[in-house]
Amino acid sequence: MEVKDNKYDLNNKIKCRDKLYNLKYPLVMGVLNMTPDSFYEESRNTHFQDAIAQVHNMVREAVDIIDIGGVSTRPNAALLSSEEEIHRVLPVILEIRKLYPDILLSIDTFRTDVARAAVEAGVDIVNDVYAGRYDGKMFDLIAELDVPYILMHSRGDASDMQKKTVYHDVVMEVCKELSEQLEKLRSMGVKDVIIDPGFGFAKNVEQNYALFEGIRYLEVLECPILVGISRKSMIYKLLNISPKEALNGTTVLNTIGMLNHASIIRVHDVKEAVEVKKILNALRNNN
Repeated sequence: MEVKDNKYDLNNKIKCRDKLYNLKYPLVMGVLNMTPDSFYEESRNTHFQDAIAQVHNMVREAVDIIDIGGVSTRPNAALLSSEEEIHRVLPVILEIRKLYPDILLSIDTFRTDVARAAVEAGVDIVNDVYAGRYDGKMFDLIAELDVPYILMHSRGDASDMQKKTVYHDVVMEVCKELSEQLEKLRSMGVKDVIIDPGFGFAKNVEQNYALFEGIRYLEVLECPILVGISRKSMIYKLLNISPKEALNGTTVLNTIGMLNHASIIRVHDVKEAVEVKKILNALRNNN
């Protein structure tokens, strides 16, 4: 399969709040977990003031997007009610929007009521790890709200996704399954879709690396691509370390991802990702 750079560049834009963002140069998305049980312990926030302090720090480090999540989607994570999810994220969204009116915000949710409440509170992007499979009304909501949508590949849910790792060709099957959902969105008039291959979701370590190596094949979907591998098991299991020790491996893969046209890098560690972005942008500007 041939991948053409010029065709990809033409489709590497998203519109947020009537402003067009050119993703020729990648954006750094910082993770803000309003959860007590996310897989990376250092990223957990259960107190409002701690979350806002983290936001201040990410802004100082030049984050482009803040991705706010109220429920963990790690394997075997507990599933809380949508009311509790809204209770966790809404006060933080409102405060961030008041403090930083121009920063891009994303809501990491798979429920339409949470997504609607977040967008009404000022969120710009909906990030759905289940690609509309959990809540059958999600695509209708995205079409109604006219906001960018992150379409992530996964199979099953938090309780059983690691039992659904059978692939003949992980790159081609991920591409096919994403394209089917993307076609539904396009038929509903949704224009701004970002593709996330879903590293770690219904994929084992070997499959994650095969997918990462073939990530540019996803460019045939003609959408910006998000890479989210920060401190995940594909790094710490391979290196026999803990998530806390996985920053170096994360930075290596983020660098490779940016070199392979990733438009958004989702990270726990903003400073290091921004440094990679600045170095690669300097290299590109000299070519």
